[in-house]
Amino acid sequence: MGAQLRVYKRRIQAVTATKKITKAMEMIAASRIVKAQRKVAASQPYATELTRAVTAVATGSDANHPLTTEVETPTRAAVLLITSDRGLAGGYSSNAIKAAERLRERLASEGKEVDTYIVGRKGVAYYGFRERKVAESWTGFTDNPAYSDAKRIAAPLIEAIQSETAEGGVDELHIVFTEFVSMMTQNAVDARMLPLSLDEVAGESTRKGEILPLFEFEPSAEDVLDALLPRYVESRIYNALLQAAASEHAARRRAMKSATDNAGDLIKSLSRLANAARQAEITQEISEIVGGASALADATAGSDK
Repeated sequence: MGAQLRVYKRRIQAVTATKKITKAMEMIAASRIVKAQRKVAASQPYATELTRAVTAVATGSDANHPLTTEVETPTRAAVLLITSDRGLAGGYSSNAIKAAERLRERLASEGKEVDTYIVGRKGVAYYGFRERKVAESWTGFTDNPAYSDAKRIAAPLIEAIQSETAEGGVDELHIVFTEFVSMMTQNAVDARMLPLSLDEVAGESTRKGEILPLFEFEPSAEDVLDALLPRYVESRIYNALLQAAASEHAARRRAMKSATDNAGDLIKSLSRLANAARQAEITQEISEIVGGASALADATAGSDK
C-alpha cells in the first residue's frame, strides 16, 4: 500500500510542475495578444487606403495590368498558406491547413494548377510528411512578424504574377490565414489577393458613403500600378501575418488555459486517490496492531493457565 501512495505523490508532483508551465505559457500568450492587436490596428489604415488608391487608379483608366485584369481562362494559381512555427495552440494550424486544402480542391475542380507557398514550420512539416511539392517556404517569425518578412514573402509572389512564362507565371494569387475576430473567435479564411476585384472594393466604398478620388497619371496608369503592385501585395501579406500572429497567441492562451484547468482537475482526482490510499494504509496498520495485541493477550492468558 505504501508503494501505491508514493506513485500517487510522484504523479501529483509531475502534474503540478506541468500546471506551472502551462499557466506561465497562458500568461505569456495573453500579454502578447495585446501587442499583436495593436499592430493589426496600426496596419489596417495603410492597407485600406492603398487598396482605395489602387481601385481609383484602375477604375479611372483603361490600364491592362495583372493587378486588376482578369485572365479569361486562368490555368494556374498560387496559394500562400500561413501557419505557426510552434505548437501548443490547439487547432490553430490544422484549421488553416484544412482551409488551404479546401481551396486547393476548389481551384483544382476549376481546372487550375496550384503552386503552394507556406509560412510556418507546421505547414512545412505537413506538406513535407506527405511529400507534396512546395514552391517556397519561410519560417522563424510567425509569432512576431515584421514588415521585412512580408517583403521577403511578397517578392516571389509578385514575380510569379508578373511572369509571362508558362513555367513560372500564375494567373491568380490567393492567401489562407487565420483572421482575428476576438479573444475567443479566430476563423481560418481564404481570400484572393490578385487580380483585385474592383467591383467588390468599389461597392464596399459606396456602402460606406465614400467617393473614390480622381487622379491624373504621369507618366501613365500602368506605371502607377507597377509602383503600387509590390506595396499592395506586401501590405496585404503583412496584415494577414499580424492577424495570424494575434490568432496564434489567442489560440495558445485558450489551449494553455484548458490544459491548466485539466491539470487542476487531475491533481484533485489524484489527491483523493492518495488520501484514500493513505486511509487504507492507516486502517491496515490499526488492524495489524489490534490483531497483534489480541494475539498477545490470548497468548498471555494461555500461559497463565
